[in-house]
Amino acid sequence: MIDHENNNRGLTDTREALQIAETAGLDLVVVSEGQETPVAKILDYGKHQYKQKKRQRQSSKPMMKEVQLRPNIGESDYSLRINRAVEWLGKGDSVKFQVRLRGREHQHRDRAAELLDRIVADLGKVGKVQSLDKRSLIVQVIPA
Repeated sequence: MIDHENNNRGLTDTREALQIAETAGLDLVVVSEGQETPVAKILDYGKHQYKQKKRQRQSSKPMMKEVQLRPNIGESDYSLRINRAVEWLGKGDSVKFQVRLRGREHQHRDRAAELLDRIVADLGKVGKVQSLDKRSLIVQVIPA
């Protein structure tokens, strides 16, 4: 048993543990039952439930993943990035693709726009386009 001050009390009788919890004005909660002797802890059960729900909500929030590409990306790199995006969309995260242009690549913006269209076509089955901005060369895809 673990008391309300996080001190390990070792093996304690159930009635005695309940009495200690009652004098502290808290609850006796079984934390893990997997072992021969279950581990119990004295704590405020309402507060414990609230923290668990909060932790669960925090972990289930969808995240925005960002992928940056260049217009002359190789085929294997492209397929790797698309597969990762499919994985993320499957988990419920949204994905933002951004094509970066450097130097003389600005003269060939049409290649970057074609790349964005190709991304939209490849991810059409698993996600839907939230925004497609060909001026800033950004596409945001959300799970379908």
